[in-house]
This record gives sequence, structure tokens and C-alpha cells, in this order.
Amino acid sequence: PSTPTAGAARMAAMENVIVLVNRIQRACTVLGDHGGDGAAASLPALWEALPSVAVVGGQSSGKSSVLESIVGRDFLPRGSGIVTRRPLVLQLHKTEVGEQEYAEFLHAPRRRFTDFALVRMEIEDETDRLTGRSKQISPVPIHLSIYSPNVVNLTLIDLPGLTKVATEGQPESIAQDIENMVRLYVEKPNCIILAISPANQDIATSDAIKLARDVDPTGERTFGVLTKLDLMDKGTDALDVLEGRAYKLQHPWVGIVNRSQADINRNVDMIIAREKEQEFFHSSPEYAHLASRMGSEYLAKLLSQQLEAVIRARIPSITSLINKTIDELESEMDHLGRPIGSDAGAQLYLVLELCRAFDKIFKEHLDGGRPGGDRIYWVFDNQLPAALRKLPFDRHLSLPNVKRIVSQADGYQPHLIAPEQGYRQLIESGLSYFRGPAEASVDAVHNVLKELVRKSIGETEELRRFPTLQAELAAACNKALESFRQEGRKTTVRLVDMESAYLTVDFFRKLPQEVDRAGTGYPVDSAGTGPSTPVDRYSDAHFRRIASNVSSYIGMVSDTLKNTIPKAVVHCQVREAKRSLLNYFYIQVGSKDAKQLALLLDEDPALMGRRQQCFKRLELYKSARDEIDAVSWSR
Repeated sequence: PSTPTAGAARMAAMENVIVLVNRIQRACTVLGDHGGDGAAASLPALWEALPSVAVVGGQSSGKSSVLESIVGRDFLPRGSGIVTRRPLVLQLHKTEVGEQEYAEFLHAPRRRFTDFALVRMEIEDETDRLTGRSKQISPVPIHLSIYSPNVVNLTLIDLPGLTKVATEGQPESIAQDIENMVRLYVEKPNCIILAISPANQDIATSDAIKLARDVDPTGERTFGVLTKLDLMDKGTDALDVLEGRAYKLQHPWVGIVNRSQADINRNVDMIIAREKEQEFFHSSPEYAHLASRMGSEYLAKLLSQQLEAVIRARIPSITSLINKTIDELESEMDHLGRPIGSDAGAQLYLVLELCRAFDKIFKEHLDGGRPGGDRIYWVFDNQLPAALRKLPFDRHLSLPNVKRIVSQADGYQPHLIAPEQGYRQLIESGLSYFRGPAEASVDAVHNVLKELVRKSIGETEELRRFPTLQAELAAACNKALESFRQEGRKTTVRLVDMESAYLTVDFFRKLPQEVDRAGTGYPVDSAGTGPSTPVDRYSDAHFRRIASNVSSYIGMVSDTLKNTIPKAVVHCQVREAKRSLLNYFYIQVGSKDAKQLALLLDEDPALMGRRQQCFKRLELYKSARDEIDAVSWSR
């Protein structure tokens, strides 16, 4: 047998665990985590893991009377239709005998209610504050704590009464809305279901039992309560239900005798009503043998013991869940980024850090650590040679065109020896075609660099928080790349112009010489030595030889440019992008004041909201961990 000291220690431990869950539940509601609300479904819910007792019943089942009997006070709103329109988390705290009873609401923590009629009014007012004076329902709970020597330590969640039809002013979906809300509470495995049914109705039609059977088919979590036993037809009783024959549960049924309407109207004291209830059971021939486990006082103690047992069984898993979730939330907070400092120095430092992170990724793309830089080589190795091959030299060096250009270059006086002016015009006009591929190479590399900037900004996770900074950074980078492009164009076009400005004389000296068929002995096409072939300088063969020589020269220049254009592009664009892509942006940022930097670091509202949600939820879990650590468990 347990000693008084051991019994007192056990009671203290029981009070500790129930008070612990009470505190965590209150913290949950303050920080936006409460049962029956899917709005924050993307966040881990601690509420779902906490054991609780949910009170379920149809309208007019006597649900309010049961709760008031357990508390020993009139405090719940009464009336027709749906009276409970928000869940009421009712936390009962047993105090020393002789201490004054009082109530406190979580939404009004500094106000003590000693008049319980005012408690009823505050429940109604707080419901209306959220739902308006309509008959809408809301899943956001009201937290009410009652401190009294006449209660046991217990937490009950009073849910809206189940109904079948909408009344005036209610949406047609009200019945389904209420059932959905109730289900969200009672389907979680840590919820003890207090299913209330009136004895003067067939238990087979009980809304509470039907719902409990759906979510708890084995009946392990369900406590059946039968109300209004005193209102049954004369000659009938509820023994089949109370003794578990009509509907069997794992736990015994508890019968309750509610106060009569006359007692309610006369404000009969609840303590006296409890005594009358016990007298009914003890004096009843049908129920006397069950009297020791009937009545609201017994129900309260039974639920308190069951809640304490469930809490004790769940504490290890709750602790494990809390620690695991804290790690997950900390990790997500690191991913989302910590809040930004308010002073200009901290903001500037953050901007520069973000720029460095971006620049590192951009360079990795160019140098081969990440994909993309190889597309620049593709421009040089495929696009440029293909463009050079497609140049219209066949048309430019066609026989008619060569004749026309050479003749025009001679003017009114035909060339005497070699058509040097014709050669020059054919070569210079031919070389001008190289401008197109040169500029196209510059533009192609520019587009690759722009795409790598876009890609690098997207891959810089730290930047995702700041859409304004992303846009500013992209604009500054694109402006820098444009200046590099202009320099690249100038340089590559200059390479082409340089080839036109000074022809390689040595190339022509090595060409085979032609002898004028007229017998002058003068070489026609060059002053070089070698075998000479007599040719008519006005024949097609003569012009074909000119076209062939020009083609060879242009081919030589093409091979040269194929190598030098990539060098110029890399020097002017790629190298500069690696060296000074952000220089312009750094100058811009360095001139900004604190207000401008704050605008630059203006975050995505959705991300800010998510961080705030995670921060509050992290605060909740840490608070819960501290609460659990503060309780000394006794077995």
C-alpha cells in the first residue's frame, strides 16, 4: 500500500505533467500552432503530438452541462442552435482548499475573472471578435484556465456540437464544416475522445459515437458518457449501454445526471448539484451497483488519470519529436538566412558577401567547375569556322565579278603590267566580309556570359532572399558585359581592318609569274621568279588566275582570323568578366546610404513570412523543450 507521502508525490507528479502540457498548449496557440487548422500545414505541428481530451457531442446532448459539472461552475454560453463556434481549450488547475476561484483567458492574461457570468460573456465576445456576429465557426481556439479547489488537474477541449442541418444565418455547409473541424482534433492518435450521448435517444443514432467509431474503431481512445439518465421514459433504463452490452468500449461508460432547467434557472449551486447527482445513483434500484463509477466527479478523476497516463507514455516520443524538429527548423532558418542588421555597415557587408558568393559561382561556370563555360569554346570551335566557310567568296570571286572589279579599278587606262589596284580592291572588299563572323562571335560570347550571369544569380542560394538585389546585380552585370562587348567588337573589327590596311607582300612574291603573250617580256602578275606561262592579260584564264590568287590570300587571312578573333574575344570579354564584372556595381553600392541599402535588401515577402513562421515555431519548440527539462519526473 502506498504511504500518504508517496501518494502526495504521485499527485504532484501528475499535476506536473498535466500542467506541463497545459503550458505547451498555451504556447502553441500564442505562436499559431493549434489543432483543427490546416493553414500552417507546411510547418511541423507540436499541438498534434500533445495528448488532449476532446469533448464531442451533438447539439442538445448535454455537453455543456457535463463540462460545467466537472468545473463546478456555470460559465458556458447557452442558447439554441450552435452555441460553441470556436474550440474552447479548458485548462483546470486544482488549488488549495479555501483559495478563491478565478478564471483567466490567454487573450487577456492580466485580467482575473472571479464572476463566472463575466466568463460566459467573454467567451461570447471573443468568439464574435474573430467570427463576427454571424453564425460562422472558426478553428482558432479560445484558451480558458480555471483555478479552483473544486476541480482536478485536467485539460478538456470543448468542440462545436455536431449538427445535421443549417439554421437561419448559417451556410449550407455548416454541418460538414463542423464535422471536418471535429475530425481534425479527434483523429490524431494522442487524442482522448469524450463522446457524449443523451440517454433518452437511441445510442445507435448518436452523432458522437458514430464519429468516434470512425476515427477510433477499437474504442481504445474513447470514453463514453451517457447524459440525461433522469429524463428517460418511466420503466426504461440505460443499463445495456452503461454495462457495455449495447455498444462496447475499451473503457467503462460513465452516466451523468444533468441539472434540470429549473435548477439552472434558480442558479442552484453546482456543488449541491453534484451531491444530488450522487444521491440519484445511490438511491436508484437500476444504477446503485454502478454508483461508485457514475457522476461528473468520477468522470473528472477518470479523465485526469487517463490523461496523465497518456502524457507519461508519450513524453519520450514528444521529447524526441521536439529535438528532431528543432534541428530541422534550425537547418531551414540557416537556409532561409538570418535577419538583416539595421546599420549601413552590416548591410553593406552583407551585400558584398552576397556579391562574392555570386562571383565565385560565375567563375566556376567559366573555369569548368560548373557547366556553361564550354559553350564559349563551342563558339570558337564550331560557330566561327562555320560562319567563315559560309562567306560568299564564290560569288565575290566569280569570273564576271573579278572582270568587273579589275576593269573598274583600271579606269580609262588599262593596267600595263599586273592589275595591282584590281587585286587590292578584290582583296579589301573580300576581307570586309570577315567583319560579320567577327562581330557574331563577340555577340555569341556576350549572350553566353549573360546567360551565365542569370544562371549564377539563380544558383546563389544566399541571393534568393533578395529579389531587388538580384535585379540590381543582374542589371549591373549586364551593363558591364555590354561594355566588354563593345570593346570586343572594336578589337575584332580592328583585326579585320588591320588585314585590309597592309597586305602581306611576301605572299604575292611567291606566286608563279606570268609572261605577257604580247612578247614584252614583262611579267604580268608578279615580279617573282619561277616558271612563266604566257597568258593574254584580257583572257578568262588571266582573270581566273587573279581570282585564284585572291582566294588563296583570303584563305590565308581566314586561317589567321580563325585564331586571332577568339584571342581578342577572350581578352576583351571573358577575361574582363572574370576580373572586373562587379567593379561597376561595387562603385554603385559604395555610394548608397542606409536607407538605399535597406531597399536593396528588401526581401521576398513570401520568404520573410516563411522565416517569421519558422522563427515562431522554433521558439515554440525550444520553449516546450525547456518546459519538459524543468519538470522532474517521478515514477
